[in-house]
Amino acid sequence: MTTPPMPEQSDPSEFGLLEAEVIDHIFHLSPGYAVFLGLHRYDGRVPDLSTAATESWVSVSHRLLERLRAFPNPELSESRRLDRMLLELLLESSLFDLTESFDLDRNPMSFVGAVSLTPYIVREYAPLADRTEAMTRTLESVPRLMSQGRARLRPELPRPFVQLAISIGSGLASHFAEAEEVARRGSSDLGGRVAAARAPAEQAVTEFLDRLRDDWLPRATDDFALGAERYQRLLWVREGIRTPTAEVLASGRADLKRNQARLEELSRQQSPAVSTDELLERMYLKHTTAENLVPQAQHFVDETRRFVESERLVSIPTPSSCRVEETPSYGRALSTASMNPPGPFDVGGDEGIYFVTPVDPTWTPERQEQWLRSMNDPMLRNITVHEVYPGHYLQFLHFRQGASSLARKVYLSSSFTEGWAHYCEQLAVEAGLGRGTPDAEVAQIHDALLRNCRLIASIGLHTQGMSLAEATELFRREAHFEALPAEREAIRGTFNPEYFCYTLGKLAILEARRKFLAGSFGGSLRSFHDRLLSFGCPPVGLLDTLLSGG
Repeated sequence: MTTPPMPEQSDPSEFGLLEAEVIDHIFHLSPGYAVFLGLHRYDGRVPDLSTAATESWVSVSHRLLERLRAFPNPELSESRRLDRMLLELLLESSLFDLTESFDLDRNPMSFVGAVSLTPYIVREYAPLADRTEAMTRTLESVPRLMSQGRARLRPELPRPFVQLAISIGSGLASHFAEAEEVARRGSSDLGGRVAAARAPAEQAVTEFLDRLRDDWLPRATDDFALGAERYQRLLWVREGIRTPTAEVLASGRADLKRNQARLEELSRQQSPAVSTDELLERMYLKHTTAENLVPQAQHFVDETRRFVESERLVSIPTPSSCRVEETPSYGRALSTASMNPPGPFDVGGDEGIYFVTPVDPTWTPERQEQWLRSMNDPMLRNITVHEVYPGHYLQFLHFRQGASSLARKVYLSSSFTEGWAHYCEQLAVEAGLGRGTPDAEVAQIHDALLRNCRLIASIGLHTQGMSLAEATELFRREAHFEALPAEREAIRGTFNPEYFCYTLGKLAILEARRKFLAGSFGGSLRSFHDRLLSFGCPPVGLLDTLLSGG
């Protein structure tokens, strides 16, 4: 499968051609990832996830790995040798999913989750007719995709995987309806094309979900764990980390204890002193109204941008603009807030879209109040730091401008991405955000405790025989979560062991700051952060090498 270099990052050298070939091969398996990055020549493509197709993909991957590893070192600069490592990890990561964790054989979310029209709905990067064509092609591929899922899923599947696939799949009909609505804004003809493709797509999803409920759910098991060996392998293929899992766990537990001790100290500093639960309760009460939730989020976007600029924490590339919108209806079940950033190849502008999930007017008054409590002002500002400034949105602006090679524009480490955003929460408090009250730090610690428990639960569930009940109790006891959200967090760890990424990445960045800030950057946080973000989103296991000049 030989293709010319991608026009967005052309390198006609022998290694550059191999680089482009590897990345195009990756995108044949994950075209949605290419679209997310802004490579719209992959618009409307849905991967062939049949057993025969993925077996062929695996064979080609092994040949590409051999060619990468055989490429003569003298012909590569130090920078390009690092790029070669990124390409190897990209291949190894997908091979792990297919041949070691067997995602397509044991996780039905792999099929319902492969269908997304969001990139064509939320960004006007091309004429509506072109985006409608992409939506139509995607919808037309859904029956084939659902058929492939029914054909290759094992008879017995992990129960949480089946339950979450049903939940995600149940939201696809409203997603498809929104796509038709967007198309009809252009013309009735465009809307009709989506409608024609939508009907068989919805029917195929319904049949797939019925099979999950009727056949797979009654036979579902609790066998979801990766096991110690595969978990250690996961750390390598995703983040280039050889550190033993036991050491990763110890660092997470130590950070948990530090955060808990600081929260207790803040509680004692109140006049009069209060318990940590009382301190958190005070924070929950400081919330806005349902009608003002999105405007309040926009206020915090503006406030945090000014704060980053005034404190000179990190450069803000220009142009930059971020708007707040309500989370689309199909995404509200699984998202509190999220960032839809411009990809590194996107030509549709630099605007970020910050989605905030609103109060559902059909909820009971009690549930509406619970949601507003969870989105209280200190927490919403902390979320905005994470999602917008100086978190994900600012990071992606640097990603667009700074990544120096095709490999670095494509590689997207979860631990670097989420680790940076989580680190920014602590950075903002250190720099004085919300100075004068404990609210900002309480909110920051509240989220840090959650992320600490995610790392601990991930390792416990997948390597130590931790049960879902034990993981639920961990979130209740250590992170002050109530029963239902604690259970949801525990369940997430069964199918998303990589939710270790927040704490793992934050601790890696803090350690890099400790090592390099004074000696290499003269104590300038802004210089350190700008340099860090100039690398793109590399695996956190490479931070020392990159900051040392590799």
